[in-house]
Amino acid sequence: MVFDQKEINKWIQTYPILQPIINLEPVVWLNPHLQKMNELSPLAVNKDDMEEAARLWQRFAPFLANEFPETKKTKGIIESPLRKITTSKDEFNRSHHANIQGDLYLKCDNELPIAGSIKARGGVYEVLHYAEKLAIEAGLVNQNDDYIVFSSEQFKEFFKQFTIGVGSTGNLGLSIGIIGAKLGFQVSVYMSADAKQWKKDLLKSKGAIVHEFKGDFGEAIFTGRQLTIKSPNGYFVDDENSKHLFLGYSVAAIRLQKQLDDEGVIVDAEHPLFVYLPCGVGGSPGGITFGLRQVFGDNVHCFFVEPTHSPAVLIGLLTGEKEKLCVQDFGIDNLTEGDGLAVGRPSCFASSISEKLVSGIYTLEDDELFKYLAILADSEGIFLEPSAASGLDGPARILASEYAQQHNLNTSQATHIVWATGGALVPKADMEGFYKKGRSFI
Repeated sequence: MVFDQKEINKWIQTYPILQPIINLEPVVWLNPHLQKMNELSPLAVNKDDMEEAARLWQRFAPFLANEFPETKKTKGIIESPLRKITTSKDEFNRSHHANIQGDLYLKCDNELPIAGSIKARGGVYEVLHYAEKLAIEAGLVNQNDDYIVFSSEQFKEFFKQFTIGVGSTGNLGLSIGIIGAKLGFQVSVYMSADAKQWKKDLLKSKGAIVHEFKGDFGEAIFTGRQLTIKSPNGYFVDDENSKHLFLGYSVAAIRLQKQLDDEGVIVDAEHPLFVYLPCGVGGSPGGITFGLRQVFGDNVHCFFVEPTHSPAVLIGLLTGEKEKLCVQDFGIDNLTEGDGLAVGRPSCFASSISEKLVSGIYTLEDDELFKYLAILADSEGIFLEPSAASGLDGPARILASEYAQQHNLNTSQATHIVWATGGALVPKADMEGFYKKGRSFI
């Protein structure tokens, strides 16, 4: 459904910021519904759920270490480094006339083992959760066993009778396809038109079945869901409404707390933590925001970033309608080079939680994705895919807003973390193209 101009004018009258959003102008929206932890109404998940998710990750560590050699050094724990990027901070202060005073870090989920993106957290977790459930129900394992048994041929033969489906713009499909095939599942990935060809090729090489669509993410996930649930042994990983994806992402907060402790970083009222998270359907940034608020309470301030052409979560939270609205309703085309962010409708599950926990959302144009990618490459020697670079503009944009004043924050002692969401598996030729394009904007 596309609203006519009369209907759009009604929306704009209620929410004036909608006009520049419809005009594809970059905006900063500060969430008026943000709740403090001591007044937070009950959510669909809680801290106990997050801690149980962390325990499941630990149970599967022997299996992961055995199946994925890149995780042996961490004994099967899938985690990414936290890197201080002082040279980049200085460059942004210079080129953007910003005033970033605290330390700036990059959370390098672009280096996450297995899938090379943030989706290794949610996607791998949900498949492991499903595999454990099936194995326990079949009497093959209990939670006190050594989960190295999931590497056995007996288990792989068992899982062959089950099908997993997922709709994806790229990275979630990669994570589900890689871990699902490794366990022995039959995996079908339903990919939208904006998914990159190399991601499709990689999935096929891992043994997944790839179904390609000419439409966007909404079409791919709808069709994938319908086809998967028709199978008696079918399980659909639903990025628009998944508790388990969400919890898989949330465990990142527990790991980040230890990394910050190791760095000697203090997080309290006088030393606030700002985190900038690229946002597509909203599951990964929502899960991480939930986890961070559980760990750091009101001393962490999380911001999502979306392309100007795909502001799905922004429109959903701004209007309060969440998944009931899509960007196309307002004549926005949902076409962006940030393929992981090319989503027209937000997650129902995640957005109902994020509306109380996220501090705000800002949007940026596609050219900026490439420019920031190149700046980071030049200053730090770190290469990201375009969507993963979107958070680099966060500190300058948010510090220039009224957020700190509204919340009486001392930003001179703040710590800023930009969450880099993908890039390790990008083919060299593609990455060189991204960098060359970015350099043309500097």
